Parts: sequence; C-alpha cells; structure tokens
Amino acid sequence: MKQHSRLWFAISLVVIDALMMGLAFFVGYQLRLRSDYENIQPFSAYWGMMAVHVSGIMIVFFFYRLYHRQRSLSYVDQFYAIFGAASVGMIISIALISFFFKNTLDYPRLMMVYVWMLTILFTSLGRAIQSRIQLSLQARNWGEERVLIVGTGEVGRMVMQKIKRSPGLGYRVVGFVDDEAKVRAVQDSPVLGTTDAIPELIESQKINEVIIAMPEASHQEILKIASKCDRGRVTIKVFPDVFQIMATEVSIGDLGGLPLLTMRDVALRGWRLTVKRVIDVAGSAITLVGLSPIMMLLAVLIKLDSEGPVFFTQERMGLDGKRFMMLKFRSMRADAEDETGPVWATAEDSRRTRLGTFIRRFSIDEFPQFINVLLGDMSLVGPRPERPVFVEQFKQSIPRYMDRHREKAGITGWAQINGLRGDTSIIERTKYDLWYIENWSVALDFRIMIRTILNIFTDRNAY
Repeated sequence: MKQHSRLWFAISLVVIDALMMGLAFFVGYQLRLRSDYENIQPFSAYWGMMAVHVSGIMIVFFFYRLYHRQRSLSYVDQFYAIFGAASVGMIISIALISFFFKNTLDYPRLMMVYVWMLTILFTSLGRAIQSRIQLSLQARNWGEERVLIVGTGEVGRMVMQKIKRSPGLGYRVVGFVDDEAKVRAVQDSPVLGTTDAIPELIESQKINEVIIAMPEASHQEILKIASKCDRGRVTIKVFPDVFQIMATEVSIGDLGGLPLLTMRDVALRGWRLTVKRVIDVAGSAITLVGLSPIMMLLAVLIKLDSEGPVFFTQERMGLDGKRFMMLKFRSMRADAEDETGPVWATAEDSRRTRLGTFIRRFSIDEFPQFINVLLGDMSLVGPRPERPVFVEQFKQSIPRYMDRHREKAGITGWAQINGLRGDTSIIERTKYDLWYIENWSVALDFRIMIRTILNIFTDRNAY
C-alpha cells in the first residue's frame, strides 16, 4: 500500500473535493430554502444540477493543475488557487446547467451565489484536512521520495536543511555526490561518491529524485550530470544559477522566428506606488492603534527588566540607498556593541535581556517599525533593511545586491516568509527579494502579510 501512496493521495484528494463541492451545493440549497421556502423545489429535483456543478468545477481544477502534486504550496497560496479555479468553474457550471436544464428546471440565482462561496470555503477546508493527514503520513515514510543531492557546497547544505525542517514533504535524502567533496558526510548524510556514480546509485539506492545544487556549475556540466540520470525513472531538479533568470518572470518571444527571452523589470511603478502607500498608511495606522496598549505595557516591562532606553534605534539603508533610523524595542543590553562593534545576532546571544529573548522569539521587538512605515521610511512588505556596514560588504560579493534597494525596505518580505531570516544565506535572500520586486502585486503583499502572521508561532529562525 505504501508503494502506491501517491495514487491513494491523489484519489483521496479527488474524493474529498467531490464531497465538499456536493456539500457546498446542499448547504447553499438549504440557505436559499430558508429565505424562500415556497418558490423552490425539493432537493431531489436538483441532483442532476449538483452533478453538473461538481463535474464542471473538478474539470477546471484539473486544468488548473490542482491535482498535480505540489509539495511546497502553503495554505494561503492554495486558497488563492482554489478561489480562482472555483470562480472560473462556477461560471462554466452555470453555463452547462443553463444548457442542460433549459426550460425544465430554473436554478435560483441567490442559491448559486451561496454555492460559489461555500465551494471555495468547504474545498479549502477539505484540502487543508487532507493535507495535514498526508503530511503526517509522509512524515512516517508513506509516499517517501528518495533524494540524491549533487553538490556539497552551501547550496547543497541549504537544500538539506530545507528538507530536514519539512519532514512532512516526504523527502528522504539518501546522500550526496560531488566531484570535489572535501568531507565524508553533510549533516549526517554520507557523500556517496562522484557524479560518475550517479547511474549506479539510482539503481542501488532506488533514487526517485536528483537535485543538482551546484549554481556555480556551467551549463555543460549540468547537462553532463543530467545525462547520467535515468530520466524515465527519476525526476531531475536544478537549482537556478543566474540571478537575472531566477529573480525575473521570463516569457518566450521571437524576433522573426529567432527565440528570445523577455525578462520583466520592476513591477512597482506609477499608480502602483500610490496603492502600496495607501495600504501602508492604513495598515500601519490601524495596527499602531490596535497594539498601543501592548506597546505601552512592553515599554514599562523593558524599563523594569534592565537599564537603558525603551527603544533601540539603528541606522539602516532603504529606498535608493538612503539611510534612516529604524525603531525597535530594545532586546539587548544598552552596551551590547561597545566591545564587539557591528555583529550579527546569534541563536544563543548572551547580549539579550531576559525579556529580550521572548520578544525576539515572537518578533515583538519589530512592533515600533510600524512608526517607520507611517513616516514613509519603510513599507509593510519589502526587502528587509540592512545596516550600511553590512551593505558595503555584501554589494562587493553578491551580484545585483543593490537592486534590492529599488523599493522601500519592509517589516516583512518574501524571503522572510520562506524561512530566509536569521542565520541564513544572504545570496538566497537577495534572490527572493529581487523576485518580489519584479513580481509585485497587491495580492502578493496580502499573501505575505497573512503568512507572516501565521509564521510568528512556527518560525524557528527568529532570535
């Protein structure tokens, strides 16, 4: 049964969707029945209509690839996908109902509005439950994918960390291969040899997926590695190597038949800047009013906990490289950097106060930054601002690092909600920041804000 777990997971998803869509139709009928009992027929008359409704939306779900396996899709992203697919599916199902039941059964318009909203709600709930069950089973080696990572460098280690932090994804790293490996093991996973051993390892270790985590490798080297994989048996995934391609939405066009790649530039321009600023002002003002009692209490506790000011101000670099003073609640001793100078915070930082350990764990020390947003120095969502001394270091070694300053710095960002905060790769954060800048939308900002709130209690990189 474990060998066919993928099939069972897919079947369970289809069945749950069908049940939830049918339930949404029934509940929608009941709501409409309560408001107009006399002008609606018994539910038995709507069985055919319900079948058309369920079938139509499930077909749209299939074409929206909602039945294709997506390991990393968050609940928020899944809700957006369901909302779009269910809305399109609802239009199609209404058209089919009008065609099949013309002059035989009139469907109540208000009922279909109820059905549309409930379909989105119930299907999202059903998929969330199914996902939790699937993640739990995958963590117990159901549907296990045996993974071989090519490359023992920083990127290979980062891939390994991601897999370890997400056991519910069902990945199991069998080991690493690397032509220039200087270690025998990486995070308890063995280095099994060079890339020449890949064909044998796929056979002997029953590998399902090969991840090529060598962004420094040339295209010829990647093609050579890929050619050693039995593509009929394993999935090959390649970590992107070019900043411009990775961070940009790419479309394929042509010039008189010659294929060309068109790369998107900064998305946040013109009227979009006004919209984002309106959201920033409204969001920060409402948040500051709502959090004011908590912030006042924290101010008192900080003063009682240790000597020093309540607020900690620090110079950061924001839009167009302009410097500003970022506000935070003080979570460390007042003399924390007198001896060390500017340094990164660490997981077991001895400079933290007793209260500081708690407020940093849940990012409560960031609350005063809503004042920075209200003043226009920052935005609710954007690349996290760095100290000028670190910016000077990073821009020398990281391609396109200064491009992340084309937008206002944010309290939270695309990199942060994807686990890239604290002691994580600056290169990877930069890639995520550039992707956000070039793919900005109002919907994306709201997704990031919602996921930030959900991550507060689960993020282990906050210290």
